[in-house]
Amino acid sequence: MKFWKMNGAGNDFIILNNLEEQLPPESLPQIARTLCRRRLSIGADGLMAVCRPSQGGDFKMLFFNADGSAGEMCGNGARCICRYGYENGLASEAQAVEATAGMVFGRRISQRLYRIQLNDPTVIQLDCPVEVDGVRYDCSYVELGNPGLPHAVISYRGLKDASEQELRELGRKIRWHPAFPKGANVNFYELTGEDRFYERTFERGVEDFTYACGTGTGSVVAVLALQGKVSGHQVRADMAGGTLFIDAERVHSQITELYLTGPTNVVCKGEITDEDLVL
Repeated sequence: MKFWKMNGAGNDFIILNNLEEQLPPESLPQIARTLCRRRLSIGADGLMAVCRPSQGGDFKMLFFNADGSAGEMCGNGARCICRYGYENGLASEAQAVEATAGMVFGRRISQRLYRIQLNDPTVIQLDCPVEVDGVRYDCSYVELGNPGLPHAVISYRGLKDASEQELRELGRKIRWHPAFPKGANVNFYELTGEDRFYERTFERGVEDFTYACGTGTGSVVAVLALQGKVSGHQVRADMAGGTLFIDAERVHSQITELYLTGPTNVVCKGEITDEDLVL
């Protein structure tokens, strides 16, 4: 079984071409759980399978988190799989990728730089406070696509210097908060300048912080643009894995288009020989 290992701003993924491998879809969650284990296998935040399109796209993207749960979409994963599709002759420099949350359109800007149009926000609640251990946190809630990929957006002062363990515990509690029946990716942010912020994301399905989260970054900018705190154009998000840029088109009280631009990295290509993998 052949694979590519890629990352987008530190958000890392294993990619399988299921047009060639012909793996049964029901086996993919277990494959993701096995291969995404760090130190015990290849290690990644998630696994993506390239499948045959059914809605007019160039190909279909099935995404699975590291714990084997299916994901509606993944922004950095979509940027990586757009590059994979282009470099493997599945798409041109403009890509149309079918994801569970809806069609995703991508474009190659340079060898490593890719831009995608994220799924439109289908739910935005700017005022959605949550209480954890008696402390009230101002929170906004965003879902991208349909079915919606859920994000909690929380301003956090002193984010860069915050205690890793305290922030992780808070992220875990908000991720499972009863206010979010589907669970939520928890996006902490702090404004650091004009059209610029620092971000940390506790991801559902990884159950820990990741180095970047594309859909989460888009959700933060959607909220900030509606609140008038950023312009919505070339908004810079800095995080542990690097820098992403978001463009958000606002019409009155709605975000009508959301674009994510950032780097991709082909880490390695090879053959999977993991003896713990049962197919």
